[in-house]
Amino acid sequence: MKILMASSEAVPFAKTGGLADAVSALSLALAARGHDVRIMLPRYYGIDTRDLRKLEGELGVPMGGGEEWCAVYSAVLPGSSKKNPVPVYFVDHEHFFGRDGIYGSSGETDFLDNPRRFTFFCRAVFQVCRKIRWTPDILHAHDWPAALAPVFLKFWERPLGPEGEFAKTASVLTVHNLGYQGIYGKENFFYTNLGWDVFYRAGFEDGNMMNFLKAGLYSADRLNTVSPTYARETQTQAQGFRLDGVLRYRSDHYTGILNGIDTKVWNPKTDRLIPQTYSVDNMAGKAAAKAALQKTFGLPVDADIPVFGMVTRLTGQKGVGELFGPAYGSAWSICRDMKVQLVLLGSGEAWCENEIKSLTSRLPNFRARIGYDEAGSHLIEAGSDFFLMPSRWEPCGLNQMYSLVYGALPVVRNTGGLADTVENYHQETGSGTGFLFDDLTPAAIYNTVGWAAWAWYNRRKHIEAMRARGMKRNFSWTESAKQYLAMYADACSMPNLVGQHNFVGPPNKVGL
Repeated sequence: MKILMASSEAVPFAKTGGLADAVSALSLALAARGHDVRIMLPRYYGIDTRDLRKLEGELGVPMGGGEEWCAVYSAVLPGSSKKNPVPVYFVDHEHFFGRDGIYGSSGETDFLDNPRRFTFFCRAVFQVCRKIRWTPDILHAHDWPAALAPVFLKFWERPLGPEGEFAKTASVLTVHNLGYQGIYGKENFFYTNLGWDVFYRAGFEDGNMMNFLKAGLYSADRLNTVSPTYARETQTQAQGFRLDGVLRYRSDHYTGILNGIDTKVWNPKTDRLIPQTYSVDNMAGKAAAKAALQKTFGLPVDADIPVFGMVTRLTGQKGVGELFGPAYGSAWSICRDMKVQLVLLGSGEAWCENEIKSLTSRLPNFRARIGYDEAGSHLIEAGSDFFLMPSRWEPCGLNQMYSLVYGALPVVRNTGGLADTVENYHQETGSGTGFLFDDLTPAAIYNTVGWAAWAWYNRRKHIEAMRARGMKRNFSWTESAKQYLAMYADACSMPNLVGQHNFVGPPNKVGL
């Protein structure tokens, strides 16, 4: 199959979160199975053109009643095989993308012209394909910045009829996080060049605004998100972010496919960023990593004290309010009452960073570093005995999978991909791979951390068996790639693909 990934992020070129990892890893997994996979990205200021090859000639893109012109660059995705490399194409428009930041900057978290920037990118996707004379069987768009690509396919390209280049192209839209939808003033619809009838038929309408993701959810041939449990949760009012009605409406064409992890990067047997490699059959390197972690963070080096690690964005989604909220968060009580050590690496909301700094100065068994570094992240995964993820919601989550293969038992909320990857501990039988709790409250976090610490001190054989069980789990992208290919084949087999769908216009209200 010929598969095009349209995304605002892909490692190593542009990254703010797990979206970038997933796009590149899935592309490599599909290419390894012999498919012709290509990625299309904006060329942000941080992507050096000296490392890219410029395609000959400029490219015109229909936009807002006129045309915008851009250049196109290309490169090969690192990690590609020489036999079947993954090309990456970069849409270069200085006014839209020649700035620091992908969606915003420190002074402007959401660029005011984001609707125009990503409308342009989605329209350019088709023009670049024409330029390189390559038409995909599958157009796979990721999250709201690429969600208009399926809209343009349905309402612009397919109506050209069977002679159009994209008459037989099917579209897939993956939701990596439903909390981000691309909601802007509907005056920005002008830039799409689509008629106002399409505004309503495609599902753009969101009150007095336009919603990029909602339109993509109505227009794409197939939809998925990044774990089976999250697919079910997003069809409920509690976690549907007002789009639960849309997803129930499309439920026959909506599925959950769990993300994998890059086992070349995250593998304790080969990891060069940790003091000593190790495996389930030889855990000496795990002990060495724990000692190095304690020393690096200024904690007493003691193999008998359990270390709870965290690598996280300090945002409400990650449960940091319940853990670090001044006067009510449970972190203070955990470190005061329990014989444990807590280590954190992360950055985010200013109040949380300040509270963490304060806790670090007052608690001898809590240490944190504000920021992010790859080596520190690997050291925490390898050196921790437990890994704490009290997420409010978690579409998939990667750190709990890293933790399992590195022998750190996850302590997580029973939600999304966390529920799909962690089996709860049974203290009578010793079964399970981690510790789960349901309600996101300071008390629930406190009690579950306490439960894990109790097991450490009283059921050490259970802990070791759980570690071994988790380290044997296979979280590679191989199985996920098979499921994506099945979804692609299903999308391509739709009857009357040209300009037709198995559904008509959307309900009038977002929440129906």
